[in-house]
Order: sequence, then C-alpha cells, then structure tokens
Amino acid sequence: MERVTEHLRGKLARSGEPDAGRRALSLLRTRDGASHLRDSEGNFWRAYRFIEGASSHDVVSSPDQARQAARAFARFTHLLGDLPAPRLHETIPAFHDTRRRFDTFRDALKSDPRERAKEARETVDAFLEREPLADALGEAVHKGQLTERIAHNDTKINNVLLDDVTGEGICVVDLDTVMPGLFLHDFGDLVRTASTTAAEDERETWRVAVDVGLFAALVQGASEGLEGEMTPFERRSLPLAGRVITFECGMRFLTDHLLGDVYFKIHRPGQNLDRA
Repeated sequence: MERVTEHLRGKLARSGEPDAGRRALSLLRTRDGASHLRDSEGNFWRAYRFIEGASSHDVVSSPDQARQAARAFARFTHLLGDLPAPRLHETIPAFHDTRRRFDTFRDALKSDPRERAKEARETVDAFLEREPLADALGEAVHKGQLTERIAHNDTKINNVLLDDVTGEGICVVDLDTVMPGLFLHDFGDLVRTASTTAAEDERETWRVAVDVGLFAALVQGASEGLEGEMTPFERRSLPLAGRVITFECGMRFLTDHLLGDVYFKIHRPGQNLDRA
C-alpha cells in the first residue's frame, strides 16, 4: 500500500494534476514514521487522510456515474503501469482463478453439508450449464493474448469517490486487494455492479438486468482511463469479462450458501442465494 499510494501521488504531482491531493489516498504516519500501527494484541491499524467533498455510492444512478467510475479504475491501472520492481505481492493467490472457483463450487455441491442444494437447484443448474466460462479468461492468458497489469480486484461502484459538485471520479479507495491481475478482471467486476441499477442481493430477479446504456458508459470510461493502452483483444473481450466475473462472483456466493455462509456476511437467511 505504501508503494502504490506513494507512486500514485508522485505521478499526479509531477504531472501537475489539478487538486492532486484528493486523487490518491495518503497514508498517515505514526509518530515514529511508520505507515501502520500494531497494537499490544497484534492487530494492525492504518489511517488515511480524509478526502473532503467526495462520497461513494452503492448503486449507480446514471450513465455518467458509470463512466466516471470506470474511468477512475482504468486510470488507476494506467498510473500504476510503470510501478518499479519488485512485482507486487499477491494478497490473495489465485483470486480470479475461475476454474478453481468452479471446482470448489462443485465440491461444495457434492458434499452439501447444510443440505441446501435441493432448494437451490435452479440456480445450481444455471451455473453448471455455464461451466465453459470458467476457462474463458484463463485460456487467453495461457495463449499470451492478455497482459498482466496491476489490478484493483474489488471494483464495486462504491470503491470510487465521486466529487460532490462535479460528479467526477476522483479517487479509488479500498486497496486491500491491489495486486497483479488483469484489467478485464476489474472491468468485469465493474460490469457486475454498475451495469444494473438493482442491488446485489435483489430478491426480485426480474429487476436484475444489464442496462446497455450503462454498459456503453463503462466501456467509454475504461477507454478514457487507460489512455490508449487497451489492446484490441482486451477491447473485444470487454463483454466477455462482464459475463465471466459475474459468473465467478455469483458462483462464490452460491458456494458460500451451500457451505453455510462461512465467508460472505449475511443479514438474513438465504441472502447469499439471492446474491447468486
């Protein structure tokens, strides 16, 4: 986090970016100059300088808001493109290994420790039918069609702060999962959360649909943020990325439901099944 935030702030300052201090997180130092504090119980704490006049939103409300979020995440990747070695640590190894996620799902379905598979049969079958998606991006990496970049890996709409006056996406937050990955992973997760106005756990599934206008705005914002660095293969694969990551994350929700809600927090029974 120190390397990432300092690199971002340095590039923004050198480029003369207006209001650069609001466009990247700044870790506050402890009295002895460290970037974090470890308490007597072994817990780690850190704090960032508060960014005034900006807020996050859980559900996208307009195409421009979608474009701003996509632009901010893509620019985040663009600015980190020349981060000096060494390669960033993989915070969660194999995080977007969709094939492995699918195999874990199938194991959970087989063991069914809470006997929930029967009630979830329709959803389970929908994921089983889409198994080819589990290998779609992995095969492209294996063939050398996709380039590794630094990815955020949690590109929900609420992880971009939008300026309260202009609506501009000014700062990407929640950097816990920043690590090597694919830009398509980030774009796909943004499609999952920002191409629909429905909540992630909407119970009325007829409300959940892709808004083509929102999707087009995400494509535009991603193109602007990467500033010409998007490869032709990446551009052609943007719709596929949305399908793969929605499939992957939904499968993780379904796996957790089958196992008894041990990873994703729930506030009501069946919430992870609704998410799936």
